[in-house]
Amino acid sequence: MGLISRMSTVIKSKVNDLLNRAEDPRQTMDYAYQRQLEHLRDVRRGIVEVVAARRRLELQAAELKQNTSKLDDQARRALAAGREDLARLALERKQAALQQIQSLDPQIAELEQQQEKLSETEQRLTAKVEAFRTQKEVIKAQYSAAEAQVKIGESLTGLSEEMADVGMAVDRAQERTQQLQARAGAIDELVSAGTLEEIAAPSDTVERELARITVSQNVDRELEQMKQQLGLPQPPKQLKEGE
Repeated sequence: MGLISRMSTVIKSKVNDLLNRAEDPRQTMDYAYQRQLEHLRDVRRGIVEVVAARRRLELQAAELKQNTSKLDDQARRALAAGREDLARLALERKQAALQQIQSLDPQIAELEQQQEKLSETEQRLTAKVEAFRTQKEVIKAQYSAAEAQVKIGESLTGLSEEMADVGMAVDRAQERTQQLQARAGAIDELVSAGTLEEIAAPSDTVERELARITVSQNVDRELEQMKQQLGLPQPPKQLKEGE
């Protein structure tokens, strides 16, 4: 039994949590306000019905009073004509009408009391509905503002996480940039010192000297050709050893 009770409690708590998530207080307040308006309409409809019933009874009583006056006149005329029987009949009808009027008067008074009570109820209910409407709008505005704050907070939380990832990426980019800058500086130093050329095009001392002699001979030969073309005097050739 204890396990079943605990399971029931857990299930109820889960259901309540789902209902709380699904329920929108603004919709609940609007629904409650509509229900109160329906009750107010019912009260007003009841007032209209009571007023209509009272007026019907008042009209009926007015007709009976007119009829009693008419019957009284008929009785007088019949008695003057020597018809006591007709006068008695008219007076009997008059008494019946008076009895009906007497029975209608308390009914009319009761309907008037009901109308007054319903009118007072309608006034109190109208004031309550109006107060609830104001409260409803305030609660809806507060809920909307709180909901907006929550969404903004959630957005900022997600933005903070994204900014943290961006910050890590920026740190990695800066570290990589510093590494490349350091490497570029090292290469510049090697180029300035000539070490990089030696590394890029390795050769021994003999090869370098031979290349230099070849360049010098080519330059001398081009100079002699230019002097011949220009008719400039040629320097005496130096005798080689043994000539």
